[in-house]
Amino acid sequence: MTPVTAEMLRRLPGVRLVVTTSAGLEHIDVAECRRRGIAVANAGDAYSEDVADLAVGLLIDVLRKVSASDWYVRRGSWSGEGEFALGSKLGGKRVGIVGLGRTGLKVAKRLEAFGCAVSYNSRKAKPYVSYPFHSNVCELATNCDALVICCGLNEETHHMITREVLLALGKEGVVVNIGRGSIIDEKEMVQLLVQGELGGAGLDVFENEPNVPEELLALDNVVLSPHRAIFTQESLSDLCDLVIGNLEAFFSNKPLLSPVLDE
Repeated sequence: MTPVTAEMLRRLPGVRLVVTTSAGLEHIDVAECRRRGIAVANAGDAYSEDVADLAVGLLIDVLRKVSASDWYVRRGSWSGEGEFALGSKLGGKRVGIVGLGRTGLKVAKRLEAFGCAVSYNSRKAKPYVSYPFHSNVCELATNCDALVICCGLNEETHHMITREVLLALGKEGVVVNIGRGSIIDEKEMVQLLVQGELGGAGLDVFENEPNVPEELLALDNVVLSPHRAIFTQESLSDLCDLVIGNLEAFFSNKPLLSPVLDE
């Protein structure tokens, strides 16, 4: 909500530490912090488990039509219109992870347990994993039934999921986004969903939060969440401990617990 800009840091010359409660860093001028010798700490791994859980939950919801079938029952359509439409199983699906960092790796492990074939795209290949690596995200989409967006937002990833990528995913393909809304070209995604050129979407984040494209509200193959992936009682408790731990470490001249930049 309050970006840490070069101008802010110029006005606060005594700052030596920036602690953010988010995992993302798009609101902090990290380069300027580095130039000024300012240490930066973020949420580290505090949220990863909960975000990974919701990512898989959104994917299951879209494939098995959990939210759509709930609404079908609530509005009385079961008795009036008969059997609900078939869903699709998660097991055996080819799922591409975009951004195999802390959260992406936990998503991959969960999907493995469901019997999914996992592959990924990241800035570079991870030598410690056996999942197939695709340096091109469009190539990844071509070889997948679903994409889960787990990367951070920066100049390189802004609108990285283009119309071309979504078309490569196909008419039965599903996209799940628990990263940042602007990683997907939202207008193109909405258009493809409305036109039936994309199979479905599970979205926790949007380009202009809290404003959600109105077209999405009418689609039963889209599951919407109000940017809550990181928020559980447990994660917030862990975060408080982490923030305090980082402050105590800094003022005790000890290494930060979740450093982005070392001092």
